[in-house]
Amino acid sequence: MPSIGVKLYSAFFKFMLKHRLQSRLDALEINSGCGGAYGVTSRPDEETAAAANPSFTDGVATKDIHIDPLTSVSVRIFLPDNCLHHPDSRARSRGGLPNSGPCSNKKLIRRNSEGYSMDELSRSVDSGSRRRSYGGGIEDVNLKPEAVNYRGYNPVGSNCRKLPVMLQFHGGGFVSGSNDTVANDYFCRRIARLCEVIVLAVGYRLAPENKYPAAFEDGLKVLHWLGKQANLAECSKSFGGRRRREDARKLEDDWHVADAFGASMVEPWLAAHGDPSRCILLGVSSGGNIADYLTRKAVEGSKNLDPVKVVAQVLMYPFFMGSIPTHSEIRLSNSYFYDKAMCLLAWKLLLSEKEFSLDHPAANPLISGREGPPLSRMPPTLTVVAEHDWMRDRAIAYSEELRKVNVDAPVLEYKDAVHEFATLDMLLKTPQAQACAEDISIWVKKYISFRGHEFSY
Repeated sequence: MPSIGVKLYSAFFKFMLKHRLQSRLDALEINSGCGGAYGVTSRPDEETAAAANPSFTDGVATKDIHIDPLTSVSVRIFLPDNCLHHPDSRARSRGGLPNSGPCSNKKLIRRNSEGYSMDELSRSVDSGSRRRSYGGGIEDVNLKPEAVNYRGYNPVGSNCRKLPVMLQFHGGGFVSGSNDTVANDYFCRRIARLCEVIVLAVGYRLAPENKYPAAFEDGLKVLHWLGKQANLAECSKSFGGRRRREDARKLEDDWHVADAFGASMVEPWLAAHGDPSRCILLGVSSGGNIADYLTRKAVEGSKNLDPVKVVAQVLMYPFFMGSIPTHSEIRLSNSYFYDKAMCLLAWKLLLSEKEFSLDHPAANPLISGREGPPLSRMPPTLTVVAEHDWMRDRAIAYSEELRKVNVDAPVLEYKDAVHEFATLDMLLKTPQAQACAEDISIWVKKYISFRGHEFSY
């Protein structure tokens, strides 16, 4: 059974969220014209936000970017510090970094924004001194601001190790949550480190201010933005090659200017370290519904997303429902954190009155006649479920349908676990959360490794 602390926090969580959902539903019925031009992606009065930090704190640097100037859609980038090191420790022990793509050149000694050479960086990494940024050690934090113009991580230099890109969609029943909450920030940092991927946590628009399909369209917008960034990075290689040879310092300023202009220019972290041809979608609760929708869209229109390729998806206790109840939906209708009554309220806030149905394509993945490609074309899908989650059976049933058509679709079920157990670990502190993150990393690495299925259960 869940611990006493989990039970107490669940009771408090359900009381607060049910009150908020009901108040929004009442307001929606009174004011049918609810909504705004720019939408709502977070609710500051409900969530505690974690500030972005461009230095490698706890091994991960973060920054926030607005994707679309006409909406409030944003992403938080989580860049792990293993993008600075090559995994081949033998090459590091020789005092240099091995070739890691077209950006590598052993004959060049380039200096970063703080004046350190790449050889100096390699030696400091081998000596055990963790770098907070390119060239900024932990001891540099104590330097006075006037002595060093510290601006966080700036990808200048010859080390361009490419990492897979993971799009993460937070939970909250489409009506709450955010990509920058303390709990989501903690979870994404853990996933970025363990999976060795660049995590893009998507801040999509919330209901009821933005009805279906706003959140799903926002996810698709980010997927297309990722493809655009990859194409811009390729174009900038030929455009900026001469400048790199002429003046490395000026190149640093070019990166800084491009970053200041935002999404319309090349995003330097993704350009230097992102490999969108190895893209994973990870959805948590309601984010799992968005991830599954995007996966089907990616399969259906793969040519339009080039060079982005979705190689796998991870569905963590997805927010699936249906008009015919499953065994768990009957037995656990009053389960922890999200019970049946609260989920019904959330779907009423997301869907319009005319299209409200528990068999809506966004809610039930198993309805007949669902639009999109056949299940046999879906990429490998890992499903995470909790023992005490009332939505578990429908997620398992969806995974079984994928396996029937020979899709690699394992299910990981965690005993004594509740809905959101892995993504609320900042608060719950359960042993299952760390195990879940490690299990996800093992499975994901099967499909992001260049050498094929070197990791397996």
